[in-house]
Amino acid sequence: MSWDEKQLQTHLKGMAEAINEQYGGKSPLLVGIESGGAWVARALNEKLPAPLPLGTLNPAFYRDDFDTRGLKATVTPSKLPFEVDGQHILLVDDVLMTGRTIRAAMNELFDFGRPASISLVVLFDIGRRELPIRADICGETLALPPHQRVELRGPSPLVAEIRELIGEDNRETRSQE
Repeated sequence: MSWDEKQLQTHLKGMAEAINEQYGGKSPLLVGIESGGAWVARALNEKLPAPLPLGTLNPAFYRDDFDTRGLKATVTPSKLPFEVDGQHILLVDDVLMTGRTIRAAMNELFDFGRPASISLVVLFDIGRRELPIRADICGETLALPPHQRVELRGPSPLVAEIRELIGEDNRETRSQE
C-alpha cells in the first residue's frame, strides 16, 4: 500500500481544518520532529489559513535507546526561533508508533522552556504503543502487523508507503509489493 502526493495532501488538508477548528482564535507554535515530522509541519503550515511560527526538533540525544540505536550519519540541530514558555505547541511527526520519539521530543522541548500545552499532530498512527501517548490530530490510523511500518519520503513531493521490516534488528526495510 502506498500514498501519493495527492492522497497525502488530502490528509494534510483535513488535519489543517482540524487545527483551525481547535485553535482558530489562538496562535499555537508548530514544531516538527526531524525529519519526516518537519516535512509534515511545513506542508501542513502551507494549508493553514494563516501560517504559524515554525520550528524543528531533533530529539536524537533524548531517546532512551540512544546507546543501542546510535545516531544517523547526519544529525541536524533543533531550531526553535521563538520562546517556548507559556506557549501552546503543536508537536508534529510523520508516524506515531511506540511513542518513544514523542517522549524524547517533549523532554527536549522542556529544555527550551515550559509550554502551556503540547498537542500531538501526526500523519499516520500505526498503534504499537509502548508509552501512553496519543495523537490529538491524525491524518490516518492504520493497524499494521509488527513486521511493517509506514515510511514517508520527501520533503517534496511527500509520498509514503508500507515497508516490510527485514533482518534481526528490524532496521532494514523493503517495499511491500
